[in-house]
Amino acid sequence: MAKYDLNAPEPATRTLDSVSGISKKGLPAGSVGVLGALVIGLSVCAPAYTLTAAVGPAAAEAGYQTPAIFLMGFIPMLLVALGYRALNSAMPDSGTSFTWATRAFGPWIGWMAGWGLIAATVLVLSNLAGIAVEFLFQSLSILMNDPSIADIADNKFVNILVCLGFMALATLISYRGMTSTKIFQYVTVIFQMAVMIWFVVAMFVGAGNPANPEGRTPELSWFNPFEVSSFSAFAAGIAVSIFVYWGWDTVLTMGEETKPSKGRLSTESKAALILIAILLVLYVGTATATVAYAGLGDGETGLGNEAIIENVFAALAHPVMGSAAILLSLAILVSAMASINSTAISPARTLLAMSHYRALPAAIKRIHPKYKSPYVALLLSSIVASVFYAVMRFISEDVLWDTITALGMMVCFYYGITALASPWYFRKLAPREGFGSVLSKIVLPGVGGILLLIVFVKTTVDAMDPEAGSGSNIAGVGLVGIIGVVVLGIGVVLMLLQSRAEPAFFRGQVLSRADATDDTSAIELFDDGLGS
Repeated sequence: MAKYDLNAPEPATRTLDSVSGISKKGLPAGSVGVLGALVIGLSVCAPAYTLTAAVGPAAAEAGYQTPAIFLMGFIPMLLVALGYRALNSAMPDSGTSFTWATRAFGPWIGWMAGWGLIAATVLVLSNLAGIAVEFLFQSLSILMNDPSIADIADNKFVNILVCLGFMALATLISYRGMTSTKIFQYVTVIFQMAVMIWFVVAMFVGAGNPANPEGRTPELSWFNPFEVSSFSAFAAGIAVSIFVYWGWDTVLTMGEETKPSKGRLSTESKAALILIAILLVLYVGTATATVAYAGLGDGETGLGNEAIIENVFAALAHPVMGSAAILLSLAILVSAMASINSTAISPARTLLAMSHYRALPAAIKRIHPKYKSPYVALLLSSIVASVFYAVMRFISEDVLWDTITALGMMVCFYYGITALASPWYFRKLAPREGFGSVLSKIVLPGVGGILLLIVFVKTTVDAMDPEAGSGSNIAGVGLVGIIGVVVLGIGVVLMLLQSRAEPAFFRGQVLSRADATDDTSAIELFDDGLGS
């Protein structure tokens, strides 16, 4: 592939790959097929964990329109997916958002897009570990028929200690490489999906049970986003719903490791599109079933009960499934555990790519000689996530709720930039290819990117309110808003420091800014034997 020496101070001779700068990083090629990538994608999205953490906050904002919010949250995800597909086909690279935004907009915006992805995954890793801790003790309390065991998770020191144990175990599995990760995911995904389908059907049945006073028959108005009370509530709900869909793009970070595809779409692109369709049906269906069964009251299982809002399924498990409640508890536990393991794939590979292209220190790009995993990047992301969770556990009243809201902001930020990279990169080439190309590469991704950046700005401003999220605040400023601003601010500081240490990347000498016609011309020149 590349003839550009990434350790050299200046660019080498311009060849096909030095025109774009994209090059391989030592990851094992051809190790993952469509099914394997789909399973890993489902594991990252972790439906069981995601829904128990998100249905409550979404219902707090949108009420009976929670299904509409989940449905509307899918639309920008679909539009963004089209941009991702086009960019991945043109520039398959483990750096995804970082690499594509750099190529389209230049190194500074590209660096911040990569930082947004890393920040989002660090936030969710800490949240995943927190959910795993709660459902570990929930499962033990059910097995031993002792409700007091579940309360152990409220002890901050025990909670943090067990959380660190989960992080260490998941990191060890990922450390051993993609093949080990894939086998682990097959078992956990099949189990959690089977239990979730059972749980959703049971909620629909229970909603119609006369013995359930909160039960309601689903109405078409629940799917009408225009009935949400305000734009602020709508934006906050969309940020939460984007969180539930977030993670599918991890599949595209494996572009250098997937098997070759025989069709027009790459292996990872096929898996990503199938994944998004599955998530839409499952999430909207679960949101509808939960609202129908639990209602919005403040009773023990009501979605208006603030005591259960950040972990709804823990309260619903026994009323809905009876003696089989242990299966739902275990499903969410293994869902969170598997997702910690597979979610670490994304930041590790983004860190690897940024280090490979000299946007971060060179030590981060090391690949394990035996397991072929980016082990330094993996360990770094796991350590930072662990420290973040420990700190948040002490300063937040409801750490899980606050980190989800902050995560939604980060996802809107880097997804928005990445989506806009598609119309800018293909702005000259797509019109030559016809209307379909203009629509799928420019118009639709552009609309999706603009929508997400609008939601990002709106939720960031609203998050400064001391009542935002769980109501935790510092000096009268909402903790969620502080998290978002501080995390992005840290990224700006680190970017400026790296620009002084390794200026080549920030001068565009390693990964060049261009558009699709530039790369097409370079390929044609190379194929004609005219390249230098």
